[in-house]
Amino acid sequence: MLSHLLIKNYALIDQLELVPDDELNIITGETGAGKSIMLGAIGLLLGNRADTKVLYNPDQKCVIEGTFGVSGYQIERIFDEEELDFSPSCIVRREISTSGKSRAFVNDTPVNLETLRRVTSQLMDIHSQHDSVLLGSNEYQLEIVDTYAQDDALLRQYRTDYQFYRAKRTTYDQLQAEASAMRKEFDYNNFLYEELAKAQLQADEQESMEQELNILENAGEIKERLQLAYEYLDNAEQSVINFLKGAVSNLSYISKLSNQYDQLQQRAQSTLIELRDLADEISTEQDRVDTDDTRADTIRDRLNLIYQLQTKHQVKDVAGLLDVQKELEQKVSKVLNLDDELAEAKAQADAAREQMQVSAQTLSAARLAVLEPIEAEIGGLLRDLGMPNASLKIQSETGKATPTGIDTITFLFSANKGIKPQQLKNVASGGEFSRLMLAIKYILASKRSLPTIIFDEIDTGVSGEIAIKMGQMMRDMAHSHQIIAITHLHQIAGQGTAHYFVFKDHSADRTVSRIRKLTFDERVNEIAQMIGGSNPSPSAVKNAREILKQRATAVAK
Repeated sequence: MLSHLLIKNYALIDQLELVPDDELNIITGETGAGKSIMLGAIGLLLGNRADTKVLYNPDQKCVIEGTFGVSGYQIERIFDEEELDFSPSCIVRREISTSGKSRAFVNDTPVNLETLRRVTSQLMDIHSQHDSVLLGSNEYQLEIVDTYAQDDALLRQYRTDYQFYRAKRTTYDQLQAEASAMRKEFDYNNFLYEELAKAQLQADEQESMEQELNILENAGEIKERLQLAYEYLDNAEQSVINFLKGAVSNLSYISKLSNQYDQLQQRAQSTLIELRDLADEISTEQDRVDTDDTRADTIRDRLNLIYQLQTKHQVKDVAGLLDVQKELEQKVSKVLNLDDELAEAKAQADAAREQMQVSAQTLSAARLAVLEPIEAEIGGLLRDLGMPNASLKIQSETGKATPTGIDTITFLFSANKGIKPQQLKNVASGGEFSRLMLAIKYILASKRSLPTIIFDEIDTGVSGEIAIKMGQMMRDMAHSHQIIAITHLHQIAGQGTAHYFVFKDHSADRTVSRIRKLTFDERVNEIAQMIGGSNPSPSAVKNAREILKQRATAVAK
């Protein structure tokens, strides 16, 4: 529950601190004093959007911080899933900078708004007049049924199965679309693939063939040059080898005279051997060179085919053509195997759909089981709240699967005898909506481990004995939940275990909203003013004192 609230630099609030009671907290004050402003600040903790317009002082950042005691509430799982530190005291903070940038923290860990909403939705619930509009929507009515049914586990399982089915169905639909497109391209892709496959391309053939063709086209000159090179090296009349033989002979002679010439002789001998080998190889290469026009034509045809394919597929080498061939082979193969792949994808989608339907039916059964108990409980509470002829009927229809199930829930309401129940948005007045909403919140309170519930003028349109009963219901709820109620009715204000007064302070240069906790005598005076106006009569004061004594007596019992 909320143990401490700090609001700094928000709207008309310079700085405000609130330490609410564990049970029923009453907040009163004149219209415009700042009660709704305080709720707006709390809304920021729940993940509402904000901008720089909320800054009291535009040169300073706004800070909203709530400290919640969460011991005994089963919410550790959410902290684990969001990778947040869990402790018995949870601090939630929202900051809005002067530039309008918003930051949120849970236990000093930065979080995004989605995570903030997920955490704080388990800590606090605010009922405002806007909820009366929400109550008319089928989605909100379905949430009410789910909360009462406590079917969270079933709903999570259904959503898991639903998302799994949607993924499988999307895969199947995409495969069908791809299959249709690929079948249209199949003939062309298959032609291209067969053309490349028929070519039987080898990764390194282009370079070797280009080199071989270059030799064939210049065979005459190559043979002539090789012959000249050979004759320079080893000619019978005059050659390098003959001269080198003379050098070796002379060096051999002098090396016999002195071994200091041995190295020169050995080098000359090695060079002679190397030149003889070189001459032999040149001669061999000369014999290999041949003018084969047939072979040249064959190579030209092969290279022309490769060049044409490269131009056609816009690649630079044979390796690129092989990549294209592989890609085309995959496309062709996929089309040839589409029927099997489609059948498998359809089977998986059908199986996922069957599992989703099982989960949907289980969830639907859990919802249907609580419709009559909800009708009965709310009907009894409405009678206690002065609506003896009111009736609530909950209509359930099943249809196609949605993220929330296959059920459409519709609340049909009639406040008067003999009037057929109709959809809420068409029949309920403000006071009737307030009583109906309180009845709903009352029956749901025991179904949720929600620490704090805030009622913002839920008493709109009611008075007298009905207001007393509403106050008693809030007091009952406060035994298991912390309740914060903003009210204009003395009957409800008198039920609180703590009473806070919101007022405007005009003592400085700029008006600010403040809040203070009232003492018993101050409560008597405030409730008396709520009864009899700004100058309450002695009887109003006596009545106020009596209301508080009755509350104390009821609590003692």
